[in-house]
Amino acid sequence: MKFGLFYENQVPRPWGPDTEYNVFRNALDEIELADRLGYDHLWVVEHHFLEEYSHSSAPELFLAAASQRTKRMRLGHGIMHMPPSINHPARVAERMGTLDLLSGGRAEWGTGEGATTGELGGFNVEMDQKKPMWREATEQAANMMVMQPYPGFEGQYFRMPARNIVPKPMQRPHPPAWVACSRRESILSAARHGMGALVFGFAKPEQAAKWVEEYYEIICSDECVPLTHVVNPNIAIVTGLSVHPDQDEAIARGMTGFKFFGYSLGHYTVFGTHVPGQTDVWSNFMQVRDAIPDNHGQGGIGTPDKVRQHCKEYEEAGVDQLIFVQQCGGVQHEHICASLGLFAREVMPDFKVREEARLAAKVARLAPYIEAALARKIAMEPLQPDEIPTFKALGVIEREATGALQGFRADPTRGSGVSYLTEDPALRK
Repeated sequence: MKFGLFYENQVPRPWGPDTEYNVFRNALDEIELADRLGYDHLWVVEHHFLEEYSHSSAPELFLAAASQRTKRMRLGHGIMHMPPSINHPARVAERMGTLDLLSGGRAEWGTGEGATTGELGGFNVEMDQKKPMWREATEQAANMMVMQPYPGFEGQYFRMPARNIVPKPMQRPHPPAWVACSRRESILSAARHGMGALVFGFAKPEQAAKWVEEYYEIICSDECVPLTHVVNPNIAIVTGLSVHPDQDEAIARGMTGFKFFGYSLGHYTVFGTHVPGQTDVWSNFMQVRDAIPDNHGQGGIGTPDKVRQHCKEYEEAGVDQLIFVQQCGGVQHEHICASLGLFAREVMPDFKVREEARLAAKVARLAPYIEAALARKIAMEPLQPDEIPTFKALGVIEREATGALQGFRADPTRGSGVSYLTEDPALRK
């Protein structure tokens, strides 16, 4: 089983002039440390307008910074919002290609619909349209990453003419594709689309075992028809983490932050009424914190022995990756670093010794099913060379309109744009 880190870049109130700066700086320091310690993945969310819960509205920039601070970790969008009014599919393809090149082929492409009224409403996305938007945009962004040129598209939610989207990813045909999941139905849908399942529902091991079984049954059946150009058979589940030799200290360091993570998420998805720029989520949380039950086992909070058993239960359930939440609430940077180090020294090695053999056996077992699934995909038809439409520079269009196209020549001594051309009577007919 692999281990990842999950970053919301939470910034609970009160805020000072350097609060956000310090959160971002500390997060990048933690990620650089985790890379050296042997953690496998980094997942960074995309959220908009969700004050305190997540100030990660430009994950492509944060991941680009992380790509220069790390050497081996896989760098994932967890997730990228796919409705075209939030992220146009061409911009998705461009960003993924750029991140993959910057990271040396370490990018992971997590996708999702968006879930909160604050975000979707902020971009005028109707709730009942977000799922078909996700499907259309995800399929076409994948096409854009692999086709030269992309033939153009006239869809229900966006349209664009033929263009060649650059740069192309380093990983071919494109980085592994994932989709956000929170319940059984979305996990099974991920399998039908041949995508990794990023499970953000804090599932217990016994529940996860059933989901894993059903997910891989579909991956190995005719139901699996890839939405993108890869099959990425993986289930990753998010859990909290706070490790310390003393159980009570582990709880003291991590439990309040983990509770705030759940509370602030609930504020934006279940029970909250939010006044932008005014609502103090942290203060509201502190009023009810003690009434929120401690769930140590599910949170992965405790001694190395306790956390090792917690992880082993997920490994035995067949989960491919555990993704740890630590940067939440008011958890101190120094405590996060100490916990990362202790887990890497005393827990991670027990799993690393089994991972290479597990992964090799999995690849061999699934290879024929993946090949069959990819054969079922109906690919977008490419344009033939004589079918590729041209587009003209604005200067050409303007000169054609005035009939002066052949009366100009390039003048390298002059500025850019149309002024780069100077009249040359010798060229006139």
